[in-house]
Amino acid sequence: MSKRIDAALKDLKKALNRHADAVGGSAVSLKKAQRATAAVAAAASAYAEAVHAKSGMGNPFDGMVQPGLEGATIASLSAERDKIKQRLTGPVPVQEKIAL
Repeated sequence: MSKRIDAALKDLKKALNRHADAVGGSAVSLKKAQRATAAVAAAASAYAEAVHAKSGMGNPFDGMVQPGLEGATIASLSAERDKIKQRLTGPVPVQEKIAL
C-alpha cells in the first residue's frame, strides 16, 4: 500500500473509533456526535481521494445504502399524508335541511 493510503486509512480508523465512543455510550452528547460524524465523513473522503489518486478507482463508499427509508417509500407516505390532510381539512360539504 502507498504511504498516503496508509495514512488516510489510519485517520479513518481513528475517526471511526472516536465516533463509536461518542455515540456508543448511555448518554450521547449531540455536539460530540455531530463533530465525530463530520470527522468520519472527512476521513472517508480523504481515504477515497487517496485511493483514487493511487489507483484511479472510484469512491469505495458510493454503493452503500443510506440509513432510513427508500425514496419511493417516503414519496408514498407523503402522498398518503397529503391525501388524509386534504380529506380532513378540505372543503366540508353542506347538506340542505329536509322539511318533514
